[in-house]
Amino acid sequence: MGTMKAGDVVLLTTAASVQFLRPIFVRVIRELPERHTYDGWVWIEGYELNAAGDAVVRRELYVLRAGVRFQAQPAAPTKPTRRRPVRRGSVRVR
Repeated sequence: MGTMKAGDVVLLTTAASVQFLRPIFVRVIRELPERHTYDGWVWIEGYELNAAGDAVVRRELYVLRAGVRFQAQPAAPTKPTRRRPVRRGSVRVR
């Protein structure tokens, strides 16, 4: 497994570390190679994601590289969101 790069979404379970009894999804900001670790372990910086995929908290995590599971990136929307004009009426000032 190569290094994790910015934007990668990973699933962390007990395979990555015993601290993840409740699995979490993380969007990686970067690996922290300047921190010395045991062989096969790595520090990563990233955002923990909620069920909707929104970043909820920034974290620094110590994980076993072999236990990190990469997730597929969400598909890009097929068509752009349609914007609706806002109706504007006259304003009454007293």
